[in-house]
Amino acid sequence: MDKKQITDYLDNHNIQHIKFAFADIDGVLRGKVIHRRKFEAGLNDGYGFCDVVFGWDSNDQGYDNVNVTGWHTGYPDKQCKIDLSTFRTIPWQNDMPFFLADFDVKGNEQVPCPRTLLKKIAKECHVLGFHPEFAQEFEWFNFSETAQSLEQKNFTNINPLTPGMFGYSILRPSQQSDFYFDLLNLLTQFGIPVEGLHTETGPGVYEIAIMHDEVLTAADKAALLKNAVKEIASKHGIMASFMAKWSHDLPGCSGHVHQSLWSMDKSKNLFYDDADENKMSEVMKHYLAGQLYCLPHIVPMYAPTVNSYKRLVEGAWAPTTVTWGIDNRTAALRVLNHAHDYTRLETRIPGADSNPYLALSAALASGLYGIKHKLPLNLPPVSGNGYNYKSNGSIATNLFDAATTMKSSAVARELFGDVFTEHFTNTRVWEWRQFNRHVTDWELKRYFEII
Repeated sequence: MDKKQITDYLDNHNIQHIKFAFADIDGVLRGKVIHRRKFEAGLNDGYGFCDVVFGWDSNDQGYDNVNVTGWHTGYPDKQCKIDLSTFRTIPWQNDMPFFLADFDVKGNEQVPCPRTLLKKIAKECHVLGFHPEFAQEFEWFNFSETAQSLEQKNFTNINPLTPGMFGYSILRPSQQSDFYFDLLNLLTQFGIPVEGLHTETGPGVYEIAIMHDEVLTAADKAALLKNAVKEIASKHGIMASFMAKWSHDLPGCSGHVHQSLWSMDKSKNLFYDDADENKMSEVMKHYLAGQLYCLPHIVPMYAPTVNSYKRLVEGAWAPTTVTWGIDNRTAALRVLNHAHDYTRLETRIPGADSNPYLALSAALASGLYGIKHKLPLNLPPVSGNGYNYKSNGSIATNLFDAATTMKSSAVARELFGDVFTEHFTNTRVWEWRQFNRHVTDWELKRYFEII
């Protein structure tokens, strides 16, 4: 819809308020409900929003190691703009109109907005003559809990929605059919078409795949899906968690990224070459080589939390080595080459805790790096167990190492710019510092009496 169509819609439905939101550095949606008069007044010049949203962490604690905002700047407003193309209504909130926003406004060059970063990389892709088609899929655990019950129990004895390990179960969803069908129907009504929904192995765990789309729209859908699932679950007295690894004894939750480059008219998959042994075009090989080369420099874009690295362990359906393979789920990068329409690359490092705008930015930017530099795909595909192939390097095993590597990387700064790279890596170092300040239950049980 354009501006007139939207205002006509508001008039015809007698709507007085709209909601908008944007993703912060952690991918958490931050936003407001505003009156339609304020909405209309800001359509041209934007809306002032306190830039503290890029100056605090996921628990609203202010960073003490970033430059773009803080007590030293007085936390001023920065202009954000609503993207009218993202208009949809929220079916579980009386069809309230909803929009996504970002900080892609002149004068905001210092604002490290994830959506703005992806827009810049997508534009570069289009200039190179490629249409980027992407989708992110997620696994998440559901619990018979509320925010209040978890707080009261101090996050102990957490109760999964269903018992046992039952992947691809037909039975389990039928036992929670109201929730299951609300996910399918309400997400579709919300403009997030579901390609597939099923249980994964683990108590109360689901996996969802979103229909693929242009990269920015795909990231929008992924970011909205995570928040929407939580809201829909809450209606049913259920808590949905996209934490990468909530239990040592259970599999982690992935956020795999699927991608391909197409001709600008979307008629030809530029990753496919029927004459090649592996059906991979030169474009795809350069793209894949770029991701392999850049991966060690940008791991926090895929694995942004302390907890992310508890998932990236051997034998846990998550990669640990810088590898690729043909339809091999033990490699970091999985090539699917069954047919022209479906040939794509799956980047398997991201967890469900990843910020979709940053995960897709990292995948696309590093792939384009390989194309621009014509990097050869010299590394052969792994066969069998990819965990054993360590000769090309391994993925960082903790957030601090990953963040400090990225902070000092010329490759990361070429991909994302100095301002974003500096701010983002400093926020990840902050996250590690907060973790190290706390004494864990494990330490108490291990050392309290015996040492």
